Amino acid sequence: MKKLKVLSVFVICCLIVSVSANAVEFRKDYNNYEITAVDNTNLAKDVEKVWNLTYEGSENPITVTKRKIADGTAYVVNSKHFEVCYMSSSKGFGARTVKKAWSSVPLQINTVILNPNELNRQKTIVPSEVDDEMALGLIASYLPGLLNEQYKHLLN
Repeated sequence: MKKLKVLSVFVICCLIVSVSANAVEFRKDYNNYEITAVDNTNLAKDVEKVWNLTYEGSENPITVTKRKIADGTAYVVNSKHFEVCYMSSSKGFGARTVKKAWSSVPLQINTVILNPNELNRQKTIVPSEVDDEMALGLIASYLPGLLNEQYKHLLN
């Protein structure tokens, strides 16, 4: 009986170490990224700035568009296959679905690629308003977690 308990504890410890190692490996894949400002004088009226976010090894940059809105700032994240909005206001910084007026990806495709549970978890990442530099860093860090596992390759 004692050997069975020891074996059980050993198996549980191995499982925990394995899960932890996989979680660390996932984060390493998206630690290296580059954010570059896009110089474009033909911006829409409500667009203040645009950046390209590129993860290491990717040839498809993701566009982040800063829009000023009544209650804060919206950072609209667009790729060819998905889009999401990160809001910064006095209530905090977090993820939201994109307003229909700013949307270019069909809703059916977007809802398959984005994980609704993670979108809900990321509603408040930081409990206060953030500046552009902090917002872009948080977006680059948290965006990979928003994609369902089978669609993470879209970031590469």
